[in-house]
Amino acid sequence: MTSDEKWMRRALALAEKGSGRVHPNPMVGAVLVRGDRVVGEGYHRQFGGPHAEVEALQKAGNKARGSTLYVTLEPCAHYGKTPPCALAVREAGIRRVVAAMKDPNPLVSGKGFRLVKKGGASVTIGVLEKEARYLNRAFMTWMTRKRPYVTLKVASSLDGRTSTITGESKWITGEKARSDGHGLRGEADAIAVGSQTVLSDNPTLTAHARGRNPLRVIFASRLKVPLSARVFNREAESLCVVTDHTLLRRMDDFKKKGVQVLLCRAGRTGLADIRDALTHLAARGVAHLLVEGGLTLQQSFLSAGVVDEVVWYLAPMIIGNAKKLKNAQRLEAMDVAAMGLDLRVRACLPESSKRSAK
Repeated sequence: MTSDEKWMRRALALAEKGSGRVHPNPMVGAVLVRGDRVVGEGYHRQFGGPHAEVEALQKAGNKARGSTLYVTLEPCAHYGKTPPCALAVREAGIRRVVAAMKDPNPLVSGKGFRLVKKGGASVTIGVLEKEARYLNRAFMTWMTRKRPYVTLKVASSLDGRTSTITGESKWITGEKARSDGHGLRGEADAIAVGSQTVLSDNPTLTAHARGRNPLRVIFASRLKVPLSARVFNREAESLCVVTDHTLLRRMDDFKKKGVQVLLCRAGRTGLADIRDALTHLAARGVAHLLVEGGLTLQQSFLSAGVVDEVVWYLAPMIIGNAKKLKNAQRLEAMDVAAMGLDLRVRACLPESSKRSAK
């Protein structure tokens, strides 16, 4: 590992601390090094707050002059919520700037580097770029494709069922998996479900203290969901995606309760067109959308070709034709192993089940 990679890894670790707090801005970390010693470091903590470079410069004070700045993204060059970081870097007398990647934002791209070069600093670009691009994959997609980065979350049994034949799906996975899923919610800007999920499970769709609560997006083209559903409580904002087939009177009822209504064009099936909905959500600042369910909505996103990442929770059970999850056959997960790009799961019947079957 080179010295540049060493300090960039530190900057990336700092940047990740802003997960779920800075969107739609990117996560950025910065480390100021003089000799072989850190004189200041920082990260973008929350949207609207100081950027990573500014926090690092403030901590370093006069020690920043003549140092090397390691930063995970090109310093900004425009006035937004805060002044340009590139100007602050130039005025601090930084000797060298090492950046993981160029900023895809056309307001910045290349301009930040030019500003710091005018101050006499040398610039190195591309150190651990792959890692930096993955860290800010949502920001990259939002900025370059003008739509949110879409993560599809699936929880299923070993026989591929996401619910019983009566639609019960709460809960297929165990407590640890659910807690991890709540963490995914805390990292996203918005979480999407279909109306059937609201009707069947009546979820709150919050992060359960695993981060900030995302915007709750309900794809309900006909608005056949009750206003008394928990997803419309005051724990977080809610938005219903509807089409021009939706009754205006029904839409007014939701707006009066404080629920946002997003009108999208209808697709061939009569349901909301997924790509049109994503365009509207991106315009509202949604850079990362977590799609949880149900099956119809998941298939719609897959058919639209807009799924960027899949997180799959596999529960050790066989649901088959069970009407209730309590009647599903529970197994004991014994071993999970990678077989090339495939996974092998070996699970056995609990000893008690084997004895009762004799």
